[in-house]
Amino acid sequence: MRFQYTPIFLVILSSLCYHLFQKSTPANINPIAALIITYACALVVSIVAFFILAPKTNLIQSLGDANWASFFLGLAIVGIELGFLLVYRSGWNIGSASLLSNTFVAILLIPIGLLFYKEKISLTTIAGVILCISGLILISKK
Repeated sequence: MRFQYTPIFLVILSSLCYHLFQKSTPANINPIAALIITYACALVVSIVAFFILAPKTNLIQSLGDANWASFFLGLAIVGIELGFLLVYRSGWNIGSASLLSNTFVAILLIPIGLLFYKEKISLTTIAGVILCISGLILISKK
């Protein structure tokens, strides 16, 4: 039971670091060069993590088990990374940009979950969506 919260804490901590480091990326570096450095680091960390977390597993065989989703995930990640880098460079507030994007994504994922993954929606979820939209309206007021 205790382990079930560890992954979400990893997501929260990593997301926090992600936005702090994105906002701290030098304005004079080419955005694509910044992404190349980012992905080189991510590749090294991923390979090391693979051998730590799955020491008896064959890396080449595991790579062969990937499907189309891994490739499109790569495209999506580049879009997220480049998008946030450009958003912060254009002067967006670190709190507003992440809140706006994450709220919209959460709202858009609800019908996708309903249609494609047969997830259920509750009154609590609907109330949460209303609160999210209200929050977006409030933070957009100057």
